[in-house]
Amino acid sequence: MDLAEAARHRAGEEQPPAQGANFDHQPFDGFGCIPSGLQGRPLRNSESMKIHGQHHRSLEADTARRTARILDQTMLPHEVVWRELATLEDAAEAIQVMRVRGAPLIGATAAFGLCFGLRAEASDAGLEQGYRVLHATRPTAVNLRWALDRVRHVVQPLPASQRAEAAWEEALAISEEDVRTNHAIGRHGLAVLRTIQARKAEPTAPLNVMTHCNAGWLAAVDWGMALAPIYLAHDAGMKVHVWVSETRPRGQGASLTAFELAQHGVPHTLIVDNNAGHLIQRGLVDLVITGADRVTAQGDVANKIGTYLKALAARAHQVPFYVAMPVSTLDWTLTDGIRDIPIEQRSAREVTHVVGLNAKGQREEVLITPTSTSARNDGFDVTPAALITGLITEHGVCDANAQALAKLKNA
Repeated sequence: MDLAEAARHRAGEEQPPAQGANFDHQPFDGFGCIPSGLQGRPLRNSESMKIHGQHHRSLEADTARRTARILDQTMLPHEVVWRELATLEDAAEAIQVMRVRGAPLIGATAAFGLCFGLRAEASDAGLEQGYRVLHATRPTAVNLRWALDRVRHVVQPLPASQRAEAAWEEALAISEEDVRTNHAIGRHGLAVLRTIQARKAEPTAPLNVMTHCNAGWLAAVDWGMALAPIYLAHDAGMKVHVWVSETRPRGQGASLTAFELAQHGVPHTLIVDNNAGHLIQRGLVDLVITGADRVTAQGDVANKIGTYLKALAARAHQVPFYVAMPVSTLDWTLTDGIRDIPIEQRSAREVTHVVGLNAKGQREEVLITPTSTSARNDGFDVTPAALITGLITEHGVCDANAQALAKLKNA
């Protein structure tokens, strides 16, 4: 018995099959998806996001004023602040400074931003300028380009007088589709959770899920990706517990995922990033689920920095590692994630400084390094497809390889 087996024996769990055994991908329907009969019951409503018990969305459109408002994520978890977006510049700034973040929410926000830009200047030159400004805000998340391309495709053939309204309708459609897509991801992911739960030595024991960064409703219009199955499981009565990795340097796990889970009443425990491998090694993690910012046609996944390390630890100890992602996150133009995916380089100040509440309850930034210390701040890393157990999409669970993903291209 090796160390991983011994740890699982102490934890009272069965041994999972070796990586690549596809234990959780059976049975399939003809498309390679878990059949709907195994997807679990949906919620009675189509909303997950709750703040102080009230349903909201991370991005809410005001159809009367033709504006939108966002939940400012830079203020969480200590303050709930809504900000209005009414111009292209508002949307670009919100994306750039991460008032909104997460690939699907970035895309939806950019769609509204392009609409606002066309309201000010609807000429061909105005359309291209707005596209360029928004596209330059965040280079890694492919949903940004996908949403901008979609709006541009709709409005380009139209006369200038009709473009802003058509862009508004398309931005609304993108937002509504995001909610439905993520709910479907949640249903397929719920089937995975139930399968793994049933194979535990103690099926009534809590299912321990590890996450990284934030891929919940704060990363989308609603529901989210990696957290959607967890919300559905919790609401269906499953015992589920989440290990929340803090996700340095910006702490999206500590500030955002923990906030979400607390609002929904899901049991969770915050850990420092470097504790993840230790918990996996000790058999205290049943599976890992993350989101994705870009996925290549071969199944390589770009996600928040630190994802790769969790995938390596999961592989070493035969723990399933899943990525929850909408098909819009696939970049069909790329095949080699390490070579081709652009990695955003963010400010060194995010590494050398930390923001929090001081003893007076005021937000304060403090320096945690010597003043002369330089820092590198890669925003993302790439997890090779070979380390990924499966991709949970709105169409079902598929393997992370070119052949399986090709079936999604025209889905």
